[in-house]
Amino acid sequence: MNIYSAIQIGDYHTQQCEDHLMIRKTGSDKIICAVMDGCSTGLDSHFASVLTGKILRKAAIEKGYKDLYEPATRNLDEELKEIVRDVFKELASVKKQLMLDEKELLTTIIILLYNIKENKGVILTIGDGIICIDSEITEYDRDNKPDYLAFHLQEDFDEWYSRQDQKVFFENVKDVSIATDGIFTFTKVKKTGSEDTIDFAEYLMKDLTYAGTDEMLNRKLKYLEQHYGVKPTDDLAMIRMIKNP
Repeated sequence: MNIYSAIQIGDYHTQQCEDHLMIRKTGSDKIICAVMDGCSTGLDSHFASVLTGKILRKAAIEKGYKDLYEPATRNLDEELKEIVRDVFKELASVKKQLMLDEKELLTTIIILLYNIKENKGVILTIGDGIICIDSEITEYDRDNKPDYLAFHLQEDFDEWYSRQDQKVFFENVKDVSIATDGIFTFTKVKKTGSEDTIDFAEYLMKDLTYAGTDEMLNRKLKYLEQHYGVKPTDDLAMIRMIKNP
């Protein structure tokens, strides 16, 4: 799999980017990717998304070490559940230790766990965002009122996890993407010589232009700005995996 990523501050944001992304290989055959989108009306939203990403990275590292000595015999759903459990517990612990307000932990999370050898994966969306699996785009939109993980840290994890229905399994995939909802906020910010139109989500999630370069997504973002004069007004974090031919 070739893995591409891009993160860009929204044109309407003047200070910090409130999105974050994480890519980590665990063991020899699995990859964990995630994108986070901090709540703009929360407190220090950039902190929430980065903190969650760092905690998820820690869980991925620990899983990798554990798999070295105890090869996983569970299915991907069970493995994902254990990773999310670790994030859930760690966030609850950090909230208590730092005496954080709930509003300081508001971020959406999309987690992709992929088994390279078996070419199987699962994507869990906590809150809102967009995923694309072999050109099939699915948007999770809660009318701008995401059900953030931070709302549930005092609950029983197993009961909360059993209610998560924004979960998609896939296999024999060739092209898969996850992105925050900033992908839907492209707006004309400057004049160019072109009056062409384009579907921005499809261009970033389906089109294969620049796939031969490591910076495919960043080059696409530059092309959209230079040719169409558009940029996302909200922050955007995106990861795309394309199977080698």
